[in-house]
This record gives sequence, C-alpha cells and structure tokens, in this order.
Amino acid sequence: MAPVRPPARQEQVSAWRPRVPGVVEVFHAHYTEYAYPMHVHEAWTLLIVDDGAVRYDLDRHEHGTPHDTVSLLPPHVPHNGSPATPDGFRKRVLYLDGSRLGEELIGPAVDAPDLRDPVLRRRVGQVHAALARPGDELEAESRLTLIGERLRSHLLPRRGVGPARRDPVLARRLRELLDERVVEGIGLEEAAGLVPAHPAHLVRAFSGAYGIAPHQYLMSRRVDRARRLLLAGLVPAEVAAATGFYDQAHLTRHFKKLVGVTPGRYRTSGGRH
Repeated sequence: MAPVRPPARQEQVSAWRPRVPGVVEVFHAHYTEYAYPMHVHEAWTLLIVDDGAVRYDLDRHEHGTPHDTVSLLPPHVPHNGSPATPDGFRKRVLYLDGSRLGEELIGPAVDAPDLRDPVLRRRVGQVHAALARPGDELEAESRLTLIGERLRSHLLPRRGVGPARRDPVLARRLRELLDERVVEGIGLEEAAGLVPAHPAHLVRAFSGAYGIAPHQYLMSRRVDRARRLLLAGLVPAEVAAATGFYDQAHLTRHFKKLVGVTPGRYRTSGGRH
C-alpha cells in the first residue's frame, strides 16, 4: 500500500486598495513554504508579522521580523523574504506612496529597517483593522498620519515629535468642518488643506481640545442622528443611508459600540415602556 501524503499546505493571500490617500495596497498573507526572490517595490513596505517570523536580506544585510517588530522597507531597494520558522509566517503589509513617507527616510530605513516599538506596532495593527472596515477611512487616515510621524521620529530623531501643542482655534475649525459634513464626511487630507494645517498636528490639536479623535467625533454625531431617525420610525437600512454610514452593518457596529444595543432593538424599545 502506497504511503498517504499529507495534503499540501495552501498559501493564503488577501489584497485590496482602500479609499485612503497614500495607501497603494493592503496585503495580508499566510505563507508556509513560499520564499520571495530578490525584488523591489516602487512603494514603501510597512510590515508586521502576527505569527512566525520572516528572514530577509535588504541591501546585502540579513534581517528578521519577530512578532513585536515593525519593519519598514524603502522603495527601490532590493530585498527578498522567506519563512524563518517551520510553520511559516502570517503577515500584514501596507504599501505606501511618497506622500506618506519621503525620500529623506530611505537611507535611515536601509540602515535600520526593523523597529521595536510596542506603541508603533499597536498603531499599525489598528490601521489594518480600520482599513478592513469600509466606511472607517477617516479613522485609518488619522491613525496612518500619526504612524508616519512616529516613523520619522525613529528614523530622523533630531526632527522627532515634540510635546503636543494646544491649538483650540484649529480644533474648533476642524469640528465645524465635521459638523458641516456629518453625512457626506470629509477626509483628513482635505480637511488639512481647508483649515490649513499639517494633518498630524490637526489630529493632535482636535484630540487635545476635545478628548476624542476626529473620527470618533464624526461617528458620535452620526449615531446621534441615527437615534432620532430610528425613533421616528425609519428602519436601520434607511437610517444607515441617511446618516452617512457605509451600510447597515457599519451603522450597527458603531451604534452598538456607543449605545449598547443594535439599531433594531433600539428602534423597538419604546413599545416595552
């Protein structure tokens, strides 16, 4: 009787391009045996590994990516990649264009591509979570802006981020913009151009003034509107479309987070009193 061979392990990938300025591609992969040959990217590669580890060569130097590391590989610099553990690796990657990270960071990133920074690692994971949820682009854009700022503070420490500077006037102007566009929404890049201010400073000024991030403020305003419409008798699908949510699932996620129950339960709760 011929020996039974174990089934081949399948490589798994998921890739998409979100509606967030500066993000060329989001790429999630689980590789067990596949090894990348030497290659280059036109974009920056921001990489985190959730399981296992990757071994790679960059500019003829060997590097590795344990799970607590954020790796930043610059554009146009050859690198490869292969599993460093028997079970392969699971990774999440953002490919970012030059509007997010400038050429001045290429040299420092070649010298030190692997950054051990728990805060940075957590923020990159949060961006991936936001990018996987259609309708949460403002959150992803805001978080990505702060990630870029933190990367620059690592790679160009003399230009690092100083203490947050309070700017209540700037914060109020952004709040007014958000109030004007509760339903249609506004991207951080557009808001920064209208105010005007650097996007990272805009996020920090708003959060410092109001104790809440811009995307949290916008979702709170939308949920408030949703509550009124639900009590007026509209069904959740109609409310989602009328209040700026991507779809009913998007409404339900944020509504339950802020109110504690689903929109459907909230809409029918009056009959119990």
